[in-house]
Amino acid sequence: MAESRLAILRLCLLLLAGLLGGCALPPLTPAPDLPPRQTLGEVPFFAQQRYQCGPAALAGVLAWSGVAVTPAELTPRLYTPALRGTLQAELLAAARRYGRVAYRLPTHTEALLQNLAEGTPVLVLQNLGLGWLPRWHYAVVVGYDLEADVITLHSGLEANHRTALDTFRRTWARADHWAMVALPPDLLPASATRADWLAGAAALERVGRAGAARQAYVQALRRWPDEPLARLGLGNSAFALDDLAGAEAAFRRLLQQRPGMAAAHNNLALVLQARGRLAEARAEAERAVDLGGPHAAAYADTLALILRQQAGPTRPPQP
Repeated sequence: MAESRLAILRLCLLLLAGLLGGCALPPLTPAPDLPPRQTLGEVPFFAQQRYQCGPAALAGVLAWSGVAVTPAELTPRLYTPALRGTLQAELLAAARRYGRVAYRLPTHTEALLQNLAEGTPVLVLQNLGLGWLPRWHYAVVVGYDLEADVITLHSGLEANHRTALDTFRRTWARADHWAMVALPPDLLPASATRADWLAGAAALERVGRAGAARQAYVQALRRWPDEPLARLGLGNSAFALDDLAGAEAAFRRLLQQRPGMAAAHNNLALVLQARGRLAEARAEAERAVDLGGPHAAAYADTLALILRQQAGPTRPPQP
């Protein structure tokens, strides 16, 4: 009997270790210049309806960014009844449809705190259950106090909910540290990486928000003036907005920086074709075809389009 009890005790200890094993947190190493506390008082709060934490959280960060929207307006686009919730990809896509630069943050607490210190609220996914019995929940982080070891969230039915920083870090870790920001395209935070900002700007192009994309690329070039993808995106968005002069200027500036960039030659050819300068367009298209690369088929299509236009309309046979 004693051996059986000992075996049960050992089993209980193993199970407990399994539950707590994932709770060990890496040490927090915020940047030396990070303020010890921050509170964002301008982030609107929307109380969550049942299974509607995604729309409520996104409405808060969008409203902070200047978009007049409510959870009720977002729910039809975000809520998946079969899941009783919202997918992370849908939150990012919805923010972009409203003309915001949206991207996922790096998966460490220091990045989250840095964004808060700069004045940006952060939408996070938490697992308030266990790894094997999850209870997913979206919230908006709106403040922190490192000296008190607390973090402040708009969560559920409670605005400015304060919780222990370590407790938050555990629930966030069980959701793979997923966090996103949704920013106006003319606001480039100091903590934003080049790759994340450009990916967010390109996503705006893909959803047809050329005006917002153009603003985002302008901001990118102010910080990274020699970034070719930002210059290419600036030209693309100008072209989408029918600003042919602006598009031509962007592509010509890019070719001064990167003379052998086939995509820039191809896109300049399309702009010149749209402006009726077919001889110049043909020269640029031929240069793109000569350079080739992974998009060589698209460059060949551009050249074929220009050649057809140069040939003029086909005349019907004479009787």
